[in-house]
Amino acid sequence: MTATLHVIVGPCGAGKTTYAHAFARREKAAAFILDDWMARLFGPDMPEPLEYAWMLERVGRCEAQIWSAAAAVLATGTSVILDIGLMRKADRDRVREIAEATELPLQWHVVDAPQEVRRARVAGRNVVRGESFAIEVPPDMFDFIEGVYEPPAPDELAGAVISLSD
Repeated sequence: MTATLHVIVGPCGAGKTTYAHAFARREKAAAFILDDWMARLFGPDMPEPLEYAWMLERVGRCEAQIWSAAAAVLATGTSVILDIGLMRKADRDRVREIAEATELPLQWHVVDAPQEVRRARVAGRNVVRGESFAIEVPPDMFDFIEGVYEPPAPDELAGAVISLSD
């Protein structure tokens, strides 16, 4: 059995984490959700207001640990699902390069929804704090993330699984 690296991308509030959890249950794969790691490891220490440099440093640490754990899981023949942000094309290119260098099958999953739907989901998630809640995303953080996100280019979408919700 060949393990596959499944990578989920999409903007804030698109449903990436919900998709990752459902996909992991259905496919018997291990899901690694960056927001969960950030909340557990650094949530209690998070400064108010959130500082971008503080966050980026910790995201880097979490990603390094996630990659280490994911590599161990993949080595057992179990597929892995990564929901680790990858908001910029350069971030996605780095994942693609890692997969190619290690000859690891890679499947992209793009999850998206209209901005007004995503904004409402995030606001609701902040209140309900259900399965997909890890870190509160206030409106200013949502707007910031919107400015960072680079939608996948057409060449990145070749062969991707696309999930659009409303």
